[in-house]
Amino acid sequence: MRIKVAHLRDQGIDFAVFDADANSHLNSDRDALLQQLAFSARRAGFKIDKAALAFRQGNNVTFYGAPDLVQYLQGLGVPRWTHTIDV
Repeated sequence: MRIKVAHLRDQGIDFAVFDADANSHLNSDRDALLQQLAFSARRAGFKIDKAALAFRQGNNVTFYGAPDLVQYLQGLGVPRWTHTIDV
């Protein structure tokens, strides 16, 4: 499966945002998916301090991940996708 990724750096923090959501929409499954995607991205050479998922819920984009990153992304919006990874 190919996943779009925004790999960014701001205020000295490297972070990744993945265009994905768990099929079940359960937070425990979102945690597992986020860990899997972050691991895959690190294995592909990305430096990641924090990570989040970005997905649509109805007409809104929702972020899930590190609370401070989610808060930052809510103000920023969905970043431009910079890469793809195969999982």
